[in-house]
Amino acid sequence: MKILLLAPQPFFVDRGTPIAVRAVAETLASAGHAVDLVTFPGGRDVAMPGVQHVRSARPPLVRDVPVGLSWQKMLCGLSLFATAFRLLRRERHDCIHAVEDSVFLALLLRLIFRTKLVYDMDSIMSDQIIEKWPRMRPLGRLMRGLERVAMRGSDQVLCVCLALAQRVAEDAPETPSRVLHDFPLWDDNAVAPRIRDASHGRLVALYVGNLQHYQGVDLLLRAARMLPADSAIDIVVVGGLPEDARRTGGVRIRFLGPMPLDNLPGLLVQADILVSPRLHGVNTPMKVYSYMMASRPILATAILSHTQVLDESCALLVQPDAEALAAGLMTLERDPALRRRLGDAARERVETRYSRARFAEILLAAYDDLEPASDARLHAVRSVA
Repeated sequence: MKILLLAPQPFFVDRGTPIAVRAVAETLASAGHAVDLVTFPGGRDVAMPGVQHVRSARPPLVRDVPVGLSWQKMLCGLSLFATAFRLLRRERHDCIHAVEDSVFLALLLRLIFRTKLVYDMDSIMSDQIIEKWPRMRPLGRLMRGLERVAMRGSDQVLCVCLALAQRVAEDAPETPSRVLHDFPLWDDNAVAPRIRDASHGRLVALYVGNLQHYQGVDLLLRAARMLPADSAIDIVVVGGLPEDARRTGGVRIRFLGPMPLDNLPGLLVQADILVSPRLHGVNTPMKVYSYMMASRPILATAILSHTQVLDESCALLVQPDAEALAAGLMTLERDPALRRRLGDAARERVETRYSRARFAEILLAAYDDLEPASDARLHAVRSVA
């Protein structure tokens, strides 16, 4: 099968969605599919045998594309559409695999070129827009309707978590869907800078990720300040921007700034506790799967983002408030046996349920099941075009 893979992000960069896009492209190519990957401008070149990577042209005035909805992303989306159109006109493709909001471009391309369509659904876009811009709430019904059209106009929806699959079942019950979980980014031979040197034998509670508000890093800092004076826990934060390495958060808190993705396994195994203090959300953070692979106890907030993958048998789940997070840190500090048990259970779970091999199995099964586009789904596309 010849597949046009649309990814509306700079590529390749060390972020969750581009990492998943790369895995999709490599998995499909390794199974014998011919893959044309079309992305935004920017990013670095990576070797992907069997994959042709084409960056769309950079629109005037656009230098960087921030995460989330922006005028830069809309302009790049038009350029992405033009590039995809040229590729589809030049050579017949059997299927368009559309990541995130590129599905709306893919709906029009599908209508023109009569291809099949796989919607790679990583989030509820309407919820994210309203959360970031509450003044958009009056448009919520319209945005939800457009998402419903995208689901119904697809031949297959691949959902990054169970909550999204449930939304597809509600809004597009006739469209086949699968849960395509992420997987750990892991290399047993990975090395990383030492993060324990300044700990003097103390326990390291490590957070890895960006420092956006929803990640709950400020919550973690407040929790750290609530720990008793005799606590032996140090908080280490890896991520953010280079200038974040100059931040200070207190005597037991260190900001190390961003580090290369290849360092991740080497960082995680140096920790005694791995923390994900996210405040809200639906899709499971990709880093959680790597946390699980590290065989270290995970302290996470009891929100849907986490509880779709973690439960009390393999993680310590607490309410998303500073007091509960501080209590969780103290519980794990005082109970080495609990730390070992949770770490071992998390490793076993990720190896059996969320491995790279399992990811490939689900993705390829979805393509094996693709059937010719039905008249009903094409009608759904025409009704919105």
